[in-house]
Amino acid sequence: MARRRRRTEVFSMSFLDCMSCGFGAVILFFMIINATVKEQSDIENQEELSEVRRIEREVLEGRKNLVQLRNTLEETNDEIVRAEGDTERLIERIRELEERLAEYDDTTVAREESVEQLRADIEQLEEARRRLAAEVESSGPAGEAVRAFVGDGSRQYLSGLRVGGERTLILVDSSSSMLDENVVNIIRRRIQPPEQQLRSAKWRQAVASVDWITTQLPREGKFQVYRFNEKAEPAIAGSAGLWLDVGDGDQLERAVQVLRTTPPSGGTNLWAAFRVASEMSPRPDNILLLVDSLPTLGERPPAKNTVSPGDRLRLFGQAVRELPSGIPVNILMYPMEGDYMAPVEYWKLAYRSRGSFMSISDDWP
Repeated sequence: MARRRRRTEVFSMSFLDCMSCGFGAVILFFMIINATVKEQSDIENQEELSEVRRIEREVLEGRKNLVQLRNTLEETNDEIVRAEGDTERLIERIRELEERLAEYDDTTVAREESVEQLRADIEQLEEARRRLAAEVESSGPAGEAVRAFVGDGSRQYLSGLRVGGERTLILVDSSSSMLDENVVNIIRRRIQPPEQQLRSAKWRQAVASVDWITTQLPREGKFQVYRFNEKAEPAIAGSAGLWLDVGDGDQLERAVQVLRTTPPSGGTNLWAAFRVASEMSPRPDNILLLVDSLPTLGERPPAKNTVSPGDRLRLFGQAVRELPSGIPVNILMYPMEGDYMAPVEYWKLAYRSRGSFMSISDDWP
């Protein structure tokens, strides 16, 4: 009997199982790979995000620094503008100083000649003083004085000053320069309390000079005492424009006491002092001027803060033109540092007005 042949199948159940397992493995493999790639991507994205945030912080910090730099630049520009303004002012100040130095150079020769002439004139005045002293000694004792003044050692003071006359006007410089003869000391004393300013040796000497002058006035005459700095005003309040009796010793004492208790201050306005002489009625027939320097103020307020030597000479000329003619001006000159032309100009004034000039020593009166 013939054997029946078995039919062969290409795809069997076992093959399908193998294929299914293979596909499953591939799918599982891809799933594993996909999960790994996603995890790695998340890590990289996180790092990039951190980097972006860091860069953003740096950008923000840079903007803040930029704002600070802009503010600093603006402040620097402001400082540059201020520095330029200070430089311009400094240059202007240097120009003023150069102009003053030029003025000093221009007047040096004339000043030396004037000083030599002044020395010769002082010698002549000294000779005249000695002659007057001899005349006083030979004329016997003087008449009774309204007030007494005794100096150191009860000595007799012979000065050659002309203190007679029916109407004597005493003009006392009470500006800040009367605090001392040194500029630095004047500045230092200006900020001191009034009681310390009144102890200034120079001012006490000026007050003592007025005290001595009042003892030399004739009993039957009249007098007035004015003190002047930036303006002129009478020593005795309420007596402006009035002549006071010398015979009234109380008024003389009051005038001296006011000077003794009022410290010097302010600038020097000689024009205001001489204006008083021109406005007095009747006018004085004798003027005694106690001063230490050329004026720094005049009829009108100054146009600038500094006063050059040329300006002071111009102000002096302006004040002299205000002075009435025919009145002798007797000058008591106190020392002052740096004002070299003052003695020359005041001596000329005394000479032209037929008055006298006296340079005050440290121990007078």
